[in-house]
Amino acid sequence: MQVIPLENLLLAFLPAAAVIAILHLWSRDAKEALYGFARMLLQLSIIGYFLIYLFEANTGWVVLAVLAVMVLVASWISLRTIDLPRTTLYPRALLSVLLGGGLTLLIIIQGVLALDTWYAPRYVIPLAGMIFAASMTSISLAGERFMAERKRGETYEATRSTALKGALIPITNSLFAVGLVSLPGMMTGQILSGVSPLVAARYQIMVMCMMYASAGLSAAMFLLLLKTREADEPKT
Repeated sequence: MQVIPLENLLLAFLPAAAVIAILHLWSRDAKEALYGFARMLLQLSIIGYFLIYLFEANTGWVVLAVLAVMVLVASWISLRTIDLPRTTLYPRALLSVLLGGGLTLLIIIQGVLALDTWYAPRYVIPLAGMIFAASMTSISLAGERFMAERKRGETYEATRSTALKGALIPITNSLFAVGLVSLPGMMTGQILSGVSPLVAARYQIMVMCMMYASAGLSAAMFLLLLKTREADEPKT
């Protein structure tokens, strides 16, 4: 693939900077966006070097450690939009990401790809990143919608249904748009690196299935666990 010079990469920040400027003008609150970009730059710069070491090491326990960090961090971030103390819901979010995302990852690497070495980092780490990110986003959306609907006085069953549908909107929109509106990241990257579009399409189908599954399973699990939280709350 063509290497992007740093001076060219800076051009990608121009439209993003325009959005931040508009956000500042309209809301006077662009701090979160700036902080997000700063974290993105730092995290991707660090992970670039770390992945070089990880791919060369090719060790199972190192991969497991990375997966554990992914799950722990994704579970914490997923509660960012929910108006409750994170420590209260963190165990439930952690279990949801672990079961929903972990089960999906296991099926993909052992069933679909049938990797000879289960911890092959070039496959496991990128796929796990996509899976746990989908779980994280769906839990965040489901939790926020759940709390909003419950405050309106809706029943648990009605709230659960609304929250799950809301959590799946982004990935469902992607299912409708893929191939017509967008060529997603994995497929685009493979095509740019010279892989046949037919092979890239198979991989992208796998990615869409795994992201939908991890998002749906994690959100459903989290919503079920929220029911147990309500049951444990003292009655007023």
